Amino acid sequence: MVIGIIGAGASGMAAAISASECPDVNVILFERQSRVGRKLQATGNGRCNLSNLNADKGGLHGQNSDFARNAMSRYDVENTLAWFGELGLYTVSEEMGRVYPYSDQANSVVDVLRFALQRDNIRLITGFEVSKVKKSDDGFRVEGNGEVYSCDKLIIACGGLAGTKLGGSMSGYQLLRSFGHHITKLRPSLVQLKSSWSGCAALKGVRANCSISVFNGDMLHAKSIGELQFTEYGLSGPVVFEVSRDACSTKGNWHCLIDLLPAMDEQMLLQLLKKRRSSTLLTDELFTGILHNRLGRVLTQTAGIRAGVPISSLRDDELRAAAAAAKALDVVVTEPLGMEHAQVTAGGAVTDEFDPLTMESRLVPGLYACGEVLDIDGDCGGYNLQWAWSSGRLAGKNAGVEK
Repeated sequence: MVIGIIGAGASGMAAAISASECPDVNVILFERQSRVGRKLQATGNGRCNLSNLNADKGGLHGQNSDFARNAMSRYDVENTLAWFGELGLYTVSEEMGRVYPYSDQANSVVDVLRFALQRDNIRLITGFEVSKVKKSDDGFRVEGNGEVYSCDKLIIACGGLAGTKLGGSMSGYQLLRSFGHHITKLRPSLVQLKSSWSGCAALKGVRANCSISVFNGDMLHAKSIGELQFTEYGLSGPVVFEVSRDACSTKGNWHCLIDLLPAMDEQMLLQLLKKRRSSTLLTDELFTGILHNRLGRVLTQTAGIRAGVPISSLRDDELRAAAAAAKALDVVVTEPLGMEHAQVTAGGAVTDEFDPLTMESRLVPGLYACGEVLDIDGDCGGYNLQWAWSSGRLAGKNAGVEK
């Protein structure tokens, strides 16, 4: 039996390796780029956050996130890390359960997968742009680059639209549409947010550990805690990625309340600032030793405090305004930065049209899909790659079984 797999990203490589372990199976793995795992190699700032110890407890989204439950339980985190161990990867877990290769290099993950693909019953074809896929009486015909390949079963593992500079494309969705599958609205997730607040440009490059809450008017959309980075266009960093899903997706007053000192209550901060009135410092140094100097200066300006005057001259109400600005900095957000900058695509192929026990299409027998091309996306911190490994292995194993 020949199994064709389109896409040699995380889920596609996992599917190929799992399918190749089935008796009497040959795998043809098609990749349109010149090498496998290009997007994978860039994840986690080149470190590759390949899973999360908490991924079995949730953290996945979609119109029907329960669809992922079977794959995530059958090939759970413990099983996945053991699988990677068998492939030769040594891993380490960090705070918040994030799992990385011990080498701290994403290429270690790509390399063990690439080596595992070097099996006699796996044929890897890179630089192959699939132009058309047809269902035939005895399976499927994959066309591209002027060539035609036949396979008994086919797995669509093309990934999503996010990260277009690294290979994100519409190809997987288009192929599934050609078989009658429906695609939900595609949106960027785990992405930076643009802001019209002028302070962002002034704070370009400044990082801060904070808690952040995104609101539309008075309605809370999402909240998280972690590292924030200010950019010339708005807000970035892991804490922003975590709350970015569907932010600014509807009309309204979208804004973030940023607590820059989540471990200190406002009254405690106010008392600390009041003590500084006994110093000879000027208002530019009000937050010196507490926050980044540039951030402190912007906060005093936001609070309406004049620069260059002695802190000793500040009234209680001015200090309260400064403390309030640090504990609830209100920043307007206008839109996500864009799909080309997003780490993950929210939305995808409607999961009700696939069997969660096998990943096989309910519309076209012998057709499977896995990974980001489906309407499943995860939180920041390794959840999306865990879904790729779990769904890819489930699709590959079931495609490799004769019916």
